[in-house]
Amino acid sequence: MQRDISIDPATRSAQTARVRWMAFAAPVRCYPLAGRLAPWCFAAAALCLIVGLYLGFVVAPTDAQQGEVYRIIFIHVPAAWMSMFIYIVMAGWCALALVLRTRLSSMMASALAPTGALFTVIALWSGALWGKPTWGTYWVWDARLTSELILLFLYLGFIALEAAIDEPRRAERACAVLALVGVVNVPVIYFSVQWWNTLHQGASVSLTAAPTMAATMLAGMLTMTLACWMYTIGVALVRLRCILRERGEIAIGTGEDTL
Repeated sequence: MQRDISIDPATRSAQTARVRWMAFAAPVRCYPLAGRLAPWCFAAAALCLIVGLYLGFVVAPTDAQQGEVYRIIFIHVPAAWMSMFIYIVMAGWCALALVLRTRLSSMMASALAPTGALFTVIALWSGALWGKPTWGTYWVWDARLTSELILLFLYLGFIALEAAIDEPRRAERACAVLALVGVVNVPVIYFSVQWWNTLHQGASVSLTAAPTMAATMLAGMLTMTLACWMYTIGVALVRLRCILRERGEIAIGTGEDTL
């Protein structure tokens, strides 16, 4: 007697979609897709940057306490957010690489690391420029500032460790361990102003409370954050294509090595 092993159409459709998306984990599929998506990400980033700068530096009102100097918030806060978020995403890719042994996941983490370091530097420098007129000094060993500096060292350590190990698979495993260990620093950065008595002000935007700033200020900050995120995706995709070529996953000259 033959059993009926027919699959429900909805289940079959879900399985087909899953297989279709998993196919992009193959370098030969991911490479051209990244090339098609990157220009759109850069265009979106440029548009959001123009709108965000206009909202932040033209439309947003002057702060009653800090005056015009507060406008650095439209650069500082999105950069600080991205420095933490990129590290979490990078650690997530590293976890996938360790668990599923997918090399493309390690490459994505490698592609994200330099951009995360860049945003960390921007956050530290813009914070220093903001701190001089408000605190009277460029730097204090504040809990949030110190933990953000540690985040920069983690990014630089990740990049240096990958460059120091010649064998790619050993480098991927070592960097993955470093990224996963260092991820504990991210909640320290975020909650430092609550856990310790610091000079750094608390969060102006929270998921559990209404924002403490004007609507135009919030709109400008979120638009700038979106610009940073679109830029991050675009740069990561371009860098991923470079990594695929460097490691011999894609043959140069096949017609697929251009944007």
